[in-house]
Amino acid sequence: MEYLKIFFMNTALLITLAYLANLIYKHTITYVPERGKKVSWVLLAIFAGWISSFFGYRLEEHVIFDLRFVPLIISTLAYPHPFILIIIGVGTGLTRLTFGINEAAVAGVLNLSILGFVCAGLSFWIRRTTASIMNKGLVTILVVNLMNVINITIFGVIPAREYITDIMPVTLPAGLGLSILFALIIRDFQLELLRNGQVVRANELLSAQTEELHKNKIVLEKRAEQLMMASQYKSEFLANMSHELRTPLNSIINLSQLIEENEASLTPEEMAEYAGIIHRSGEDLLTLINDILDLSKVEAGKLDILKEDLNVSEIPELLAVQFSVSARQKGLEFNIALHDDVPLVIHSDPQRVQQILRNLLSNAIKFTVSGHVSLNIRTLERKEGALERRWIVFDVEDSGIGIAAEKHDIIFEAFQQADQTIGRKYGGTGLGLSISNDLARLLGGFITLQSQEDQGSQFSLYLPL
Repeated sequence: MEYLKIFFMNTALLITLAYLANLIYKHTITYVPERGKKVSWVLLAIFAGWISSFFGYRLEEHVIFDLRFVPLIISTLAYPHPFILIIIGVGTGLTRLTFGINEAAVAGVLNLSILGFVCAGLSFWIRRTTASIMNKGLVTILVVNLMNVINITIFGVIPAREYITDIMPVTLPAGLGLSILFALIIRDFQLELLRNGQVVRANELLSAQTEELHKNKIVLEKRAEQLMMASQYKSEFLANMSHELRTPLNSIINLSQLIEENEASLTPEEMAEYAGIIHRSGEDLLTLINDILDLSKVEAGKLDILKEDLNVSEIPELLAVQFSVSARQKGLEFNIALHDDVPLVIHSDPQRVQQILRNLLSNAIKFTVSGHVSLNIRTLERKEGALERRWIVFDVEDSGIGIAAEKHDIIFEAFQQADQTIGRKYGGTGLGLSISNDLARLLGGFITLQSQEDQGSQFSLYLPL
């Protein structure tokens, strides 16, 4: 009967210790890394074994009966790692020496050390078997209790006959029953921990989803703002477009009507002047229509790029003829430089390359009141990862009004200019740079911008060699 009292006391102590450990785990250990949790478990299991021995039943002065092997059983089910179980077994055995070093203490150390190795062997089976947690627990409890009986019989200081006939019939059933009871209680603790862990993870997931939704909301708000701005820019574009279309159309209609009604009275000089205005208005109108068609083709992905040999040496002459007069009329210095290392012929689309350069030079002259406009043609080697790529670069530089740093990106978007007053002051629809940027991309290159407000600009067209 004394064995049962002590064993029940041991179980009560272990349950109390488990409850306290559960509280400590919730508020402290749950936040430490996995390695810290394992170390905490090992120390707790060894301490639980020592508590069990401290309140164990003393059959003689040095012989103690207790349930110090129960924490080892629970550890086998909770942390089925061989090394951890061996440490718990040996560590629990060594705590027996704190009650005095004698033959019974040495037997206790040997017993728990052997049980630690037995549990280490069971851990391999637990991790590989498909049996339920209940069956795993019953097998572990039975094996450890039986091994405990065998060890005491072989290594214990009590005569084997006396132990088998008088003590073991009481301690073995009590140990099995109380081990199962304690395992069930610990299982409830473990399930509660799992539920708490699931709640914590659910809260973390919910917080992460809430944060993600908040970020998506911000992105959607920005996108809505961009769409609103795009709608505004398109409205302004349509207003500008109506003006840009009406101006050359009115010139063509009015002057042609004037010629028709007064053909007999007009001098040859007047006829030539009116014809020149009609011709320029027609060219402006055609350029505007071509820009709109190019933009629609790019957005639809239907703009054809026809690559062929392009004679680079002809570009300075062609552009000089087209823009030198415009620059001279505004009192601007206009220069074109072709470096010696530039290849005479490249493989690209001549029409689109010239279209990009005409757009860039036209803008440079338009937005430059005084100073200079220049085109510099050179080659450049750029390292991209492990590859070294060669480019031909067309630098269009001016001393014009410049572009603020925060406007560098938006000016390459359709219908947008650095400042909406620019369209009214200098004219234009804001399509040229957008089309040029898309064309450069289709040619395998890109356009860069270096500019500061009131300090001029440099647009650079990069085409691969």
